[in-house]
Amino acid sequence: MDKNQNDKIEQPNRLSDQDMLPPQTVAELDRYIIAQDDAKRAVAIALRNRWRRLQVQGEIREEITPKNIIMIGPTGVGKTEISRRLAKLVNAPFVKVEASKFTEVGYVGRDIDSIIRDLIESAYTLVKEEERIKVKEQAEQIAEEQLLTLLLPGSSRKKERPHRNPVSPYSTEEWSMGDTIILGDNQSEDSDPSEAPPSRRATREKLKRMLNAGELDDRIVEVETYKSVSAQMQILGPHGLGEIEGQIKDMFASMVPRQREVRKLPVREARKILRQEAEEVLLDHGNIAELAVARTQDTGIVFIDEIDKICGSEPKHGPDVSREGVQRDLLPLVEGTTVNTKYGPVRTEHILFIASGAFHTSKPSDLMPEFQGRFPIRVELTSLTPEHFVRILTEPKNALTKQYQELLKTENVDLVFTDDAIAEIAYMTAEVNSRTENIGARRLYTLLEKVLAQLSFEAHLHSGSQVVINKDYVQRELQDVVKDADLSRFIL
Repeated sequence: MDKNQNDKIEQPNRLSDQDMLPPQTVAELDRYIIAQDDAKRAVAIALRNRWRRLQVQGEIREEITPKNIIMIGPTGVGKTEISRRLAKLVNAPFVKVEASKFTEVGYVGRDIDSIIRDLIESAYTLVKEEERIKVKEQAEQIAEEQLLTLLLPGSSRKKERPHRNPVSPYSTEEWSMGDTIILGDNQSEDSDPSEAPPSRRATREKLKRMLNAGELDDRIVEVETYKSVSAQMQILGPHGLGEIEGQIKDMFASMVPRQREVRKLPVREARKILRQEAEEVLLDHGNIAELAVARTQDTGIVFIDEIDKICGSEPKHGPDVSREGVQRDLLPLVEGTTVNTKYGPVRTEHILFIASGAFHTSKPSDLMPEFQGRFPIRVELTSLTPEHFVRILTEPKNALTKQYQELLKTENVDLVFTDDAIAEIAYMTAEVNSRTENIGARRLYTLLEKVLAQLSFEAHLHSGSQVVINKDYVQRELQDVVKDADLSRFIL
């Protein structure tokens, strides 16, 4: 491996684009999540500590492990959103799992190791996109040359190899760009645009200018592609079988003969296909796998939801498949173990685990003592008040009111929410939550949809006009449902 590849592999460890200070992290989370300052501070500190560990020199660096977090709070207060936004903010591999979906070793169901396999798939996708950006310019040039060679008429065929794509000036081997072959005029074996006659070079340059100007985008060309074959299956079996699930899928896919199809496409679409296939050829997939493993180990985040569902508050007789058994299986993963994946072995010592649960019928102390010890930081998220709901509807970058305004703007409807309408929706949300099941901010989705149902149905009739949602409008749409406690249980 050359020096450049070594530099690439070490790049995730430096976290040059992720060294945000805790106040900056909290400020970014504030753009999407209202309240829950304690939880934001906890994850911001955990993120910064990971960066600090990567700056530590010597053997002690490997001894520093992340301080995993348990978030305690009712549903709909932002537990999942905090973790998801954190991972998105630092471009880290992230996977969300539900503890209740896993079963103890020896029973049919998803095994615990599949969490890490899903996590490294996320890391591989992230790294591949980053590497794709690096080779995009070169792939554009290759696609452009391929199209020019295809569009330029009058090429002579001196001699031809039976298995070589004759239009490629880049290699003495077949240039199929993965799964794409260009159908066009054949060039000689040693053809090179720079060695063509002056008239041909001039024509090629003219075509190049026209191609870059978009004048040839509607020209139809023929591209022969191989249909991709994928085996869609899920294998359920004893512990460890998931390790070879991907290999079994690949084996079945390779058993099916690949079929060719000739597609007639406009140049704009053909150029996109050629660029994508050229990127696949230019990418170093082995290096991407190594980068993905390194990023998973150093920056991966696992969010385990519904951790309270695997608490055993009462002693039970016989095997407990989905409670203490799952805790026992999760424990080695959190403590640190090595999981075999198709990209290589992944160590879990430095992966950050964030667990969450409502703990209505149980409490964190009902978890196994060993499991509790691996989650030293506990953060309690508070229930949301009407004041919080007002801020949720107005302040975040992706606020629900802003989403509805953008949706109706496509129908040329100018939707306006008055302050008293926002306050009334917030009050009714808190009222319904107090009388029925408290689902936090998720209740806003139901109430707003109910308020705007008629307008959404008749939006085309209001095209070109402004629709104002005020307090009276909200009360008229929700009054009967909110007052009837039995009806609100089923509708809201």
